[in-house]
Amino acid sequence: MKNGYCLGFFLLLFVFTNAQLIDRAATDETVGLYNKLKSWSSKGVLFGHQHAREYGHGWEDRKNTSDVKLVTGSNPAVIGFDFMVFDDKDPDKKDRGIKQMRKLMADTYDRGGVVTIAWHAANPVLSLNGTDKGNGFNWEEGYSKLAVAEILPGAPFNVVFKAKLKVIGEFVKSVKGKDGKPVPMIFRPFHEMDGSWFWWGRTHRTAEEYKELWKFTVQYLRDSLNVHQFIYAYSPDCSFQSKQAYLEDFPGTDFVDLVGMDNYNDLGRYGKYDIEAAKKKLQILGEVGKEFNKLIALTETGLESIVKNDWYTTVLLPLLKDSKLPITYVLVWRNDIYSATHFYAPYPGHASVPDFIKFYNDPYTIFESDLKPAQ
Repeated sequence: MKNGYCLGFFLLLFVFTNAQLIDRAATDETVGLYNKLKSWSSKGVLFGHQHAREYGHGWEDRKNTSDVKLVTGSNPAVIGFDFMVFDDKDPDKKDRGIKQMRKLMADTYDRGGVVTIAWHAANPVLSLNGTDKGNGFNWEEGYSKLAVAEILPGAPFNVVFKAKLKVIGEFVKSVKGKDGKPVPMIFRPFHEMDGSWFWWGRTHRTAEEYKELWKFTVQYLRDSLNVHQFIYAYSPDCSFQSKQAYLEDFPGTDFVDLVGMDNYNDLGRYGKYDIEAAKKKLQILGEVGKEFNKLIALTETGLESIVKNDWYTTVLLPLLKDSKLPITYVLVWRNDIYSATHFYAPYPGHASVPDFIKFYNDPYTIFESDLKPAQ
C-alpha cells in the first residue's frame, strides 16, 4: 500500500451537496460505493483498466493477477467488464465468459475494488441480408439496420430488447461477494453516442430517440426488473466543444448518476496531441458535474502501444492534476491477448514500466492496494 494521500496541492473546486443516486431503492452497497467515489475524488483519482483481470498481454485467465499488478504489485482500483459476452454466438464460450465475469466481479468487490461495465451491445435488429455483418455493435455501412427507433416501447423489436435487459438484470442480481451482499457496479451503456461508429450513434437516430432509449433502459432495469446495483454513467466521446454540445443527447438529471468523457483523440491517438483541447473538455465536464451535482470521470482514454514511454506522467497525470476537478476515476483501455500492439497499460518488460511505476507511486493516483477490502 502506498503511503497515504499527500494532497495539499489538490484544490477541490466544488463539493457534492445532497447528491442522491437516481435509484432511490439502490442497495446499501451501491449507496456506499457512490459515497466512497465522492470521498475518494477529494483525495485523488482511481486508476482503472478495461478487462484487466480476464486477460492481458499474451495471457488469459490467470489467477489473482493483471498486467498492472505484475508491474506495480497492485491491481487497478477500477476494473472494467463488458456485457457483450451475452451476445457471443459460441454457447460454450459464452457460458465460460459469463461464469468468469461473475467470479471476477465478485473478487474485485471482495478486494475493495470498483466494478464498471460497458455494453458493446449487438444490434437487436437483424441485418439486412441475414449475414453476421450488421449484427454487431459497430455500424457496418450497407449491412447494419437502424435499430434505436425499432427497440423503443411500442416498436416491433422492443420485446427483443427487453429480453436482452432481462438477461442482464438476472445476471447482475446473481453477482454477490463473500459477504453475501450484491456487488455494486458502474453501468455505462450506449457510450460514445456522439460518434457514428456504433448503431446507437448520432447519425443513426435522433437525439430524442436516444434519450428515450436511455430512459427506457434505466426504468426497465430499475423499476420492472428490480435491479438496484447500478450507478448509471453517461459518456460521450470527445467531439464536443461546449456544454450545449456535451448535453445534446443527455437524457436528464433523473436518469444519470455520473457524467464522463471518452478521450483518446486529444491525448496522442495517431500521434496527435492537443492537451489544451483536452483541458477545455474536462472543464466542460466539470461544469456539467457541478450544475447537475453528478460524479465525473474520464471514462476511457489511453495511448495504444504506449509509444510515448512517459505518457502516464507527462500527459495523463498533469492533465488530471491541473484540472483541479474531483475526477472519480480514469480508465484506460484493454491489453489484447494476441495483438503485439493493442495494449494501453504496461506489461512486464515494456519500456514504459519505469514511468508507470512513478505514476503509481504518485500520491494523487489511487490503486486497489490503497482501498480497503469489503468487510
